[in-house]
Amino acid sequence: MRAKPDPSGGGSVMKMKTVCGVVCLAWCITAGQPILADELPPLPDEITSPARALSRAFSAVATHVQPSIVSITSQRTIREPREELLPFDNDFFRQFFGQPLPTPRPRTLQGLGSGMIVDKKGRILTNFHVVRDMDEINVQLADKRAFKAELVGSDPMIDVAVIQLKGEVPDDLPVVQLGDSDAVAVGELVMAIGAPFGLARTVTTGIISAKGRANMGIEDYEDFLQTDAAINPGNSGGPLVNMHGEVIGLNTAIATSVGQFSGVGFAIPIKMIKTIMPVLLEGGTVERGFIGVGIQDIDSELARQFELPDTKGALITQVNRGSPAEKAGLEVGDAIVEFQDNPVEDSSQLRNLVASTPPGTKAKLVIVRKGKERELTVTLGKLASDKMAGSAAGEQPLEPFGILVQPLTPDLAKRLDYENQQGVVMGKIIRGSPADQANLQVGDLISAVNRIPISDVDELREALGKTPDSKQVLLLVHRKGGRLFVVLQIPP
Repeated sequence: MRAKPDPSGGGSVMKMKTVCGVVCLAWCITAGQPILADELPPLPDEITSPARALSRAFSAVATHVQPSIVSITSQRTIREPREELLPFDNDFFRQFFGQPLPTPRPRTLQGLGSGMIVDKKGRILTNFHVVRDMDEINVQLADKRAFKAELVGSDPMIDVAVIQLKGEVPDDLPVVQLGDSDAVAVGELVMAIGAPFGLARTVTTGIISAKGRANMGIEDYEDFLQTDAAINPGNSGGPLVNMHGEVIGLNTAIATSVGQFSGVGFAIPIKMIKTIMPVLLEGGTVERGFIGVGIQDIDSELARQFELPDTKGALITQVNRGSPAEKAGLEVGDAIVEFQDNPVEDSSQLRNLVASTPPGTKAKLVIVRKGKERELTVTLGKLASDKMAGSAAGEQPLEPFGILVQPLTPDLAKRLDYENQQGVVMGKIIRGSPADQANLQVGDLISAVNRIPISDVDELREALGKTPDSKQVLLLVHRKGGRLFVVLQIPP
């Protein structure tokens, strides 16, 4: 832009300001140099060498592991009707508009995640939620070679899946080394590698913040490693590695209120995955042990009431009829303090121990009953997809529907805002079950079945037993201050 002439005849105002600015800057640079202090000398090697050694170690670990890490994109096409047309059907449109309902619009759902190559056959470990129900899975290796992939095996209960590269698998695939997640200690340095926001081969570092995180409501079985290494959307399925370059965890989730990393990330310990890896690699079904009890953690008051030496263990609140627990002689009020020579810290640990033990195993239990230790042997049953190895206090499984329900206690009624209501509360919903497909939610209150009011679990079972031949159940559900009817399909 040309500057307007200065009315005083002094030339361009803009030019003068620019020239003055350049002159002033030049003066500051040239004339100011002698005023500056001498440059600081570098710090002595004995001070910086530990930091430089740590930096070299991080670089070496990243260089060692990165080639084995892949980026995963997945997509699924769904067809959904226009929402504004949902109240009407084809007859309505033909009658009033002379044409049928418009064709549902296709919509593409896309997934983004990471994975790690676990063998030379091209099999890749990742999170189940990265590839769940996807029509197409695409994998890009660290060297940018691209492949289609297919789902081989999965375990939704801990959110783990194995996918297989399609086509001719290269013979030069680098493979990760699986480490020992039990050996890692709180405070140890770790590294997360993945593709956050689609940025492949991203490396972040941190420490192990905690071990054994459970009851997070993320997965059915939880024993998470917690880390402050940055994990963001797209990191799911990538590894958490130790300073030996060994995988100790599968990055899975974050605790955040802003949709991205807030300093708290969670990884599935690799030991939990190793126990089921052979089954997943061959596309088999993971089988878990089951004893059939309701359990809860023990606090100081309960320890005193049940004559327990401390708060360690899992307190039995319910023994299911005909279950392995009943056959073994377990009773309500028993505290399980050891399972197969493993000390039991809390109810979550017991659930994980039982679930990781093969069905048919004769497991040794140490219990405390009326202040005295006893040994019992229980033969583990096979955990159905809609049962828990040890359910939360008061929860009871409804086998065909994939739910666990519990009575509406005064405490629950107050906490869930169901005061002055009657019914049973959803305590757990199994992924992929009829209840899940009907969009039932944890915390829903069922107050009627097929228009018959119910007030407790026994009445719910009785009403479900009278279901007509239509193979459908009509539920009246209370949720967040409102009510809705839900049709539940009965599986064959």
